[in-house]
Amino acid sequence: MEAFREHLNAVAERGEFINTLFEERLYGLADIVHRITEPLSQEGVPHELVGGLAVLVHVEAADPSQTTLTRDVDLMIRRSDLSRVKDIAARSGFHFRHAAGLDMLIAGSPETARNAVHLVFSEEKVREDQATPNPPIRPEERAIHGRKVFVIGVEDLVRMKLSSYRDKDRVHVRAMDAAGLITPQIERGLDGELQSRLRHVRDTE
Repeated sequence: MEAFREHLNAVAERGEFINTLFEERLYGLADIVHRITEPLSQEGVPHELVGGLAVLVHVEAADPSQTTLTRDVDLMIRRSDLSRVKDIAARSGFHFRHAAGLDMLIAGSPETARNAVHLVFSEEKVREDQATPNPPIRPEERAIHGRKVFVIGVEDLVRMKLSSYRDKDRVHVRAMDAAGLITPQIERGLDGELQSRLRHVRDTE
C-alpha cells in the first residue's frame, strides 16, 4: 500500500483531513478497477463500471456529503466479449470464477471472492425478478484518483438500481436523489413501475 501512504502524506502536506478508513478502502477498490479496465480499454473491449462504485463516482462529483462506500466492484460487458475479457483478465493477474450463478474475476487467490470484480451483462437480466434488462453499454468518461475509467451514465444507473430494487439498491437511489442526480427529466423517462418504485423510495426515507 505504498501508493496509499504517499497519498496520505500528500494530503497531510496540504493541511487537509480525510477519513483514512474510507480512503484506504476506496484506494484498494480503485486499484482493482484500474487493473482490469485499463487493459480492456487498450484492447478496445466495451465496458463500464456499474453498481455501488458507479454510484459513488457520480455522487462524489455532485455532493460528497452524500457519498457512501461500497464493498463491490461491478463491471458491465457484452456477453459476446466474455471470452476476450477472461483472456485479458488472466494476463492481468485475475482468475475467472463462476459460482452461485455469478461470473467473477478474482484478484488474488481463486479460492476467495475477496477483491472480486463481478461481471454483469448488458441487455440481460441479472435475476429473473429484475424489472427490466440491463441497458446497453454507453459509458461516460470519469476519473478515480486521477485515472480515467468508463462509468455508466446516471440515467442508466438509476434505471438499473430501481429495476434491481434490493435493499442496497434503494440506499443507492436515496444517495443519488439526495445529491440532486435524479432530475425531473430522468424521472419522466422512467416507465410506470420504476416511477412507482422511486416514489416508494422517497416515501420511506
